[in-house]
Amino acid sequence: MAIARRAPAIDEAINPAAHIDALDWPEISAELDSQGCAVLKGLLTPDQCREIAALYPDDAHFRSRIAMGRHGFGRGEYKYFAYPLPDLIAQLRPALYAHLQGVANRWNEAMGIDIRYPASHAAFLKRCHEAGQTRPTPLLLQYDAGDYNCLHQDLYGEHVFPLQVAILLSEPDRDFTGGEFVLTEQRPRMQSRTEVVPLAQGDAVAFAVHHRPVQGTRGTYRVNLRHGVSRIRSGRRHTLGVIFHDAK
Repeated sequence: MAIARRAPAIDEAINPAAHIDALDWPEISAELDSQGCAVLKGLLTPDQCREIAALYPDDAHFRSRIAMGRHGFGRGEYKYFAYPLPDLIAQLRPALYAHLQGVANRWNEAMGIDIRYPASHAAFLKRCHEAGQTRPTPLLLQYDAGDYNCLHQDLYGEHVFPLQVAILLSEPDRDFTGGEFVLTEQRPRMQSRTEVVPLAQGDAVAFAVHHRPVQGTRGTYRVNLRHGVSRIRSGRRHTLGVIFHDAK
């Protein structure tokens, strides 16, 4: 899978939206269209990654904690952030949405879905909140040795933005081993396709939440996607999940 180029280095104090804007979005969009996922290199600095991961023990930042084993989701745990979101995450969400919104609308048009997404994330959240989806969905995941995340989809209500972003906060082979991000694509009348996405600390993967269009010999068809994380072999892995729709 091709990897989008790294944005120019910036001062960590600068709004992360400037870093996001500097990424090669035409290349990222093309990769999303062809593969259903794309790597955003160096989205966060190591210090920013450590800043977010360090929030995990402080429950004041979160609305709920999920132990995956209790629900058959895998092993490990995660916490959903509460509003107001931490500043860095509150800046990431609308900045990423602004670049993904065009892809989302193009996909829906190709699949014959009438829903269109407004230009701003605030306008989309208003739509969610008017439908009773008011609980924030950005989450912080923590995996220890032996933990894993089963293949799943993050659907929380009637209104679903069709792309999301996961940011690796830990450094592979230093903080943990194993724990690869995995995406599967279920294609009509064909065997499923699997994509394993290599990430470094601070890299993100943007990917389809539910389904995406694929151009076939007889026109466009939908494929169904699920994502997960393979078993952690050693150490501890933290990930930030940026989901753009809120939950009921």
